[in-house]
Amino acid sequence: MPLRKDDISFTLLQIRLGIAAGLASCLVYPAMIFLHLPYAGIVVLAAVLGPLLGVAGLGLGKLLRIPRRSVSAKMAAVFTFTGGALMTAMLLVQLAVKARAGSSGASSELIGVWLGLDVALDVYLGLGTGLFALAMLRHPRFGPWLGIPGLPIAAGLLVLNLYTFPTPPADAGLVDLGPLVGLWFLAAAVQAWRSLRWAETTLAREILGDKAAGAPDAG
Repeated sequence: MPLRKDDISFTLLQIRLGIAAGLASCLVYPAMIFLHLPYAGIVVLAAVLGPLLGVAGLGLGKLLRIPRRSVSAKMAAVFTFTGGALMTAMLLVQLAVKARAGSSGASSELIGVWLGLDVALDVYLGLGTGLFALAMLRHPRFGPWLGIPGLPIAAGLLVLNLYTFPTPPADAGLVDLGPLVGLWFLAAAVQAWRSLRWAETTLAREILGDKAAGAPDAG
């Protein structure tokens, strides 16, 4: 189906929203860890981080499907969006359990609930990261410089979390790759922002190409 101007505007809007959400999530994540916020502020950040991650994944997936379709980019967007939903569930369950347990501390059974959600999140996020990295390898605006590092980061996230399950890798004496994944997505969001003009130009050329192909032959 030929592209229309409305299609370009809608696609670019999705990409812009994804970039904004990706950059915002890279600010929210460290803010939750390092800032001494009131409880209400922590709850708000925990609630918005997952949706931001999901929107970022959808936007990046849109960009990586320009100029040609990419199955891995589409699957990566789905996995990352699902990971965002699991992140919201994990963080809010963790906060709710800690709030109800109070000073007595949460039982090991309840702790196991959010640890299981945490690993489920990392599985989907690891798959999304790996598939995004795969889609970047031959993309004209990303390429191996970002795709190649993403593959071992994603593999490490999956292997470490499944190997130490249900104990988090950091608690098992290994390394937490979550911050490294966050830095990788930050680099991807910045590169996506730098690629906006390219995306607009490429989509516009596709419209011109469709019009030329559909024009009647002279004579």
